[in-house]
Amino acid sequence: QVQLVESGGGLVQAGGSLRLSCAASGRTFSTYRMGWFRQAPEKAREFVAAMNWSGDITAYADSVKGRFTISIDSAKNTVLLQMNSLKPEDTAVYYCAARNTVLSAKYDYWGQGTQVTVSS
Repeated sequence: QVQLVESGGGLVQAGGSLRLSCAASGRTFSTYRMGWFRQAPEKAREFVAAMNWSGDITAYADSVKGRFTISIDSAKNTVLLQMNSLKPEDTAVYYCAARNTVLSAKYDYWGQGTQVTVSS
C-alpha cells in the first residue's frame, strides 16, 4: 500500500520561501512519476509540478515556472517542492501524488495535503 505524507506547509509572507516534503512508502518507486498538485478554496485542483522517480522528465505549471523546483531524494524516499518568491495566489492545500507509469495513466495515490498560506 502506497503511503504519501506531506509536511512543510505554513504561513509565509509574499516573496518568501517554503519547502514541502512528501515521504513516500509502501513500494519501490522506480517506475513511478511523482507530482505536486494544489487546491485553493472554491477552485479545482490543479497541477503544479511532476518528475519521474528516476529524476528525469520534469514538468511545471506555467504559473510556477522559475519559482518552484521539484526534486527527489531517493535515498530518503522523499519528494521535495522548493517554493521561492511566493505570491498570495499560491495559497492552497498542496498534495503529493504518485502514479505507476507502467500500470496507470492517472495519479492513483494521494497524500492528505499540507496548507500553504501566503500573506500579502
